[in-house]
Amino acid sequence: MRLIAKNLSKRFNREWIFKDLNYQFNTPGTYAIVGPNGSGKSTLLQVLWGQMVPSVGSVSFEINGLKIAQSDLFKHVAIATPYMDLIDEFTLNEMVKFHFSFKEIRDHKSLEEVIELLELNHARDKVIANFSSGMRQRLKLGLAFYSQCSALFLDEPTTNLDRKSMDWYSRHLEQVSDKKLVFIASNQDHEYPPHAHEIDILAYKKGY
Repeated sequence: MRLIAKNLSKRFNREWIFKDLNYQFNTPGTYAIVGPNGSGKSTLLQVLWGQMVPSVGSVSFEINGLKIAQSDLFKHVAIATPYMDLIDEFTLNEMVKFHFSFKEIRDHKSLEEVIELLELNHARDKVIANFSSGMRQRLKLGLAFYSQCSALFLDEPTTNLDRKSMDWYSRHLEQVSDKKLVFIASNQDHEYPPHAHEIDILAYKKGY
């Protein structure tokens, strides 16, 4: 997959969040969107994956040189963010089954195997409303990691994770980073691998 950003800019009222981003992101590749809190990293990710419309410029996706229609983009991307909602009334079993009724599972894994790989097997019948914040984040990451997709978007992925879960995240990221187009919005360098291409959002602020 290739993502092409042309003159990409986003403004809220009179403030430019970022301006004139021209870049080709290619698979395989891991790109770290870096910058301090409040600098616009999450906004850039949302523009890149198509949730938010740019003020100026365009984003396009290609696979094998063929452009992907905006209406079909959801088939090719997976997303995990701290602010993404889960269905609190579902159990873990039900949430995994529901998610993969819309997405294929990577590497032909079964639903049972995904639950075990999440290392949340002890909570399979637990209602998500009763999950800790760390368990919820691991579930979001796991659903994204095991979705069959070409592009993976992770926003502040280790939010609420303890050390054991951070190690779990690093192992799973390593498994996919050489196969997909991966975007990680972060202000902590332990969230992305050393080989990641860093995109400093401050370089695309008005006045820089």
